Amino acid sequence: MFFSMSFMTPAKDSLIDRAVSILNRGGVVAFPTDTVYGIGAHPCRPEAVHKLYQVKGRPIDKPIPILLGSIGDVEQVAQNVPQSFFQLANRYWPGELTLIVEAKNLPPEVTAGGKTVGLRMPNHALALKLLHSFGRPIATTSANKSDEMPATSSEEVRNNLGKLVDLILDGGQTFTKTASTVLDLSVCPPQIRRHGGIPADGLMPYLDA
Repeated sequence: MFFSMSFMTPAKDSLIDRAVSILNRGGVVAFPTDTVYGIGAHPCRPEAVHKLYQVKGRPIDKPIPILLGSIGDVEQVAQNVPQSFFQLANRYWPGELTLIVEAKNLPPEVTAGGKTVGLRMPNHALALKLLHSFGRPIATTSANKSDEMPATSSEEVRNNLGKLVDLILDGGQTFTKTASTVLDLSVCPPQIRRHGGIPADGLMPYLDA
């Protein structure tokens, strides 16, 4: 199903409610973020996360990142979080920075059997509305087939994934069309795993704190 949500109104809050219901039932929802469109699922339902892998054609040895609605939500999915996480999150969230930390209470389907998880808070009103309404983080990967270009519009999601997802929320074009920078805080010293929207030189002062 496809629904346009380019302009949020009280009447269209029902579409968010429908998306939340789908997530709670183990379905997959596509929605925009500030970088690219994503497909999301309930992070604590292994069958839902497995469906993400199937929809995307993602190798099962590649973990699924998690989107948060607030910095405080980190406590639901991570543990032993270093102080640098909060310094970086307070500086760059919501925004184009994914931080890898030690996972907590997540099924192996999310972490690909590993001990860490990548976390980000998107700078997009619709994505944050969905996260807040869902009341928990959402396991999310980009809305495209593996090894294909990420979708930056709802039309591209439809072209890429067709009827494989249960709902597509249209938030117009994404803002940056650039993937997030991925910084691994689970190792010492921290390492940039992917260069993206946040330049490396902007991260260095926080890594030495």
